[in-house]
Amino acid sequence: MDEGLGKAYLARYGKGTKGSGWYSFDDHGVHFIGLVNVVDLKAGGLGRLGSEQLAWLADDLKDKSTSMPIVVFAHIPLWTVYADWGWGTDGLQALALLKRFGSVTVLNGHIHQIVQKVEGNMTFHTARSTAFPQPAPGTAPSPGPMTVPAEQLRSVLGIASVEVRTGDKPLAITDTPLAG
Repeated sequence: MDEGLGKAYLARYGKGTKGSGWYSFDDHGVHFIGLVNVVDLKAGGLGRLGSEQLAWLADDLKDKSTSMPIVVFAHIPLWTVYADWGWGTDGLQALALLKRFGSVTVLNGHIHQIVQKVEGNMTFHTARSTAFPQPAPGTAPSPGPMTVPAEQLRSVLGIASVEVRTGDKPLAITDTPLAG
């Protein structure tokens, strides 16, 4: 247990990050942003970014060209998939900061299944789990590990890969189940 509220984790794995672990970098003309929305959860388990991280994000984006592609990583989806289960983030301010860019891709996990949404120039994508499946939103009393027959398990777990393409082509996101 990390009684220092994540300090040991950040000392080992988060060198060079800001606050509770957020960061950004540029690579091959793409601006990548890692956000932390799991440290100070809202009631019901919804993700939260907090004012310090939002101020950092605004400053990070202020000098970026609107034509620069943006890729955002966050654990919990930045849009609300299913609030009753905490599957979303109080992220409207972050999304407002990102709307001015021509191409924004937001990649998340947390809900352990493929859910996609396109809103304007923003594409949202959550990925399958490599550990355990969860039920579709609202189809069970609560989220959590879903029991499936052993022979079906590899068909509901998977890996997502992302390919950056040059020019005005969107990222290619491929979800592959562990089966087959």
